[in-house]
Amino acid sequence: MGFDDAAAGGEKLSLASVGLAGAGAGAGAGAGAGGSGGGGYKELLVVALPKDDDLDGAKVAEVIGLRLPDVGGAVRAFFRSREVREFASGALAGAMSKAVLAPLETIRTRMVVGVGSRHIGGSFVEIMEQNGWRGLWAGNTINMIRIIPTQAIELGTFECVKRRMSEAREKWKEDGCPKVQIGKLKIELPLHFLSPVAVAGAAAGIAGTLVCHPLEVIKDRLTINREVYPTISVAFSKIYQTDGIGGLYAGLCPTLIGMLPYSTCYYVMYETMKTSYCRLHKKTSLTRPELLVIGALSGLTASTISFPLEVARKRLMVGALQGRCPPHMVAALSEVVREEGVRGLYRGWGASCLKVMPNSGITWMFYEAWKDVLLAAGDDQRRRA
Repeated sequence: MGFDDAAAGGEKLSLASVGLAGAGAGAGAGAGAGGSGGGGYKELLVVALPKDDDLDGAKVAEVIGLRLPDVGGAVRAFFRSREVREFASGALAGAMSKAVLAPLETIRTRMVVGVGSRHIGGSFVEIMEQNGWRGLWAGNTINMIRIIPTQAIELGTFECVKRRMSEAREKWKEDGCPKVQIGKLKIELPLHFLSPVAVAGAAAGIAGTLVCHPLEVIKDRLTINREVYPTISVAFSKIYQTDGIGGLYAGLCPTLIGMLPYSTCYYVMYETMKTSYCRLHKKTSLTRPELLVIGALSGLTASTISFPLEVARKRLMVGALQGRCPPHMVAALSEVVREEGVRGLYRGWGASCLKVMPNSGITWMFYEAWKDVLLAAGDDQRRRA
C-alpha cells in the first residue's frame, strides 16, 4: 500500500492505493510515478482520504461510503420501545405481589390437592408446626422465578395484542375483513366482531402458560413434598429422570383449557369495569385504591368461573406424589366428584379467593404504577433524543 500527498481544492488528501504483487516489472500504476522496480504490482483501489494524523476507521468508512450498523443505537431504541417497558412493568408488578402473598399461595395449594386440613386456619397451624415460618414461603423461590417471566409475558402480550387488534379492527372497518376463497365461493371472515380485549386476554394466558408451565410444576412439587424435592435443581432432575420432558408439562392440557376462560374473563372484566367506572365518574384515570378494588373483583370473577378446572389441573400435576395420577382432565374431575361430590370441585375456593383477590388487585395496582413511570421515562428519553 502506498501513500502520496496531493492537493485538491486546497485540502490535503492522502492517496491510498491498495495493490497486490504481480508479474511484470512495468505493470504498476503507469510508467511514471514509481511504477517500476522490485517486481511491480497491480493497483486494485485508489481512494482520496482526508490527510489527518488522527484518521480512524470511522472516518475512512465515511469517506468511502461504508456505514457500519449502529448497534448501540439499536439497543437503546429497543429498550425505549413501549412493548419492552410494558413487559418490564409486568415483571416488576408480579415480583412485588408474589413476595407479599406467598403464604396464601402455599395454603391454597395444600387445600386444593387435598394435603392436610380442609380449613385455612388448620392449614396455617399445620404448616407452622411442621416447618415454622419458613414453611409459609415453601417454594417461593421458584414461585418468584416463575411469576416474573409469567407476568411479564402475560401483561406484555395482553397490551401488545390488544393494541394490534384495535388497529386491525379499524382497518377492517375501512377496507373490509379478510376473505377466504373455496372454489368459486368467497367467504368474508367477520373478524371485526372479535373483541380486542378478549382476544388479547386469551393470547396472554396461552403465551404465559406455554413458556412458564414447567416452573409451575416444580413449584407445586416443592410446596407439597419438601422432603422428596428439597431444591429446585433436585426437583427438576427427579421429574426429568422419572417422566422426561412430559413430566415438566404434566397437566398442560387442563391448564390451557382452564386458562382460556380464566384469562379471557379476567382481562375482559378488568377492562370493562375500569372503563365503565371511568365513564360513570367522568375520569380519565383511576387512583391506586380504585385499581386495587377493580383488579381484585376481576380476579374473583374469573377464578370462580374456572375453579373446577384448576382443581383438575392440580390433581394431574401432583397426582404422582400420592401414588395415583388420573390419565386426563375428565378423569380427574370424575374422581373428585366421586370421592367428594360436586362440592369437591370447589374445595379450596375460599383460600383461592383469599389469594387471587389481593394478588390480582396488587398486581394491577403495581402494574399501572410501573407502566406510568416507565412509559413516561421512555417518552422523555425519546424527546431528548
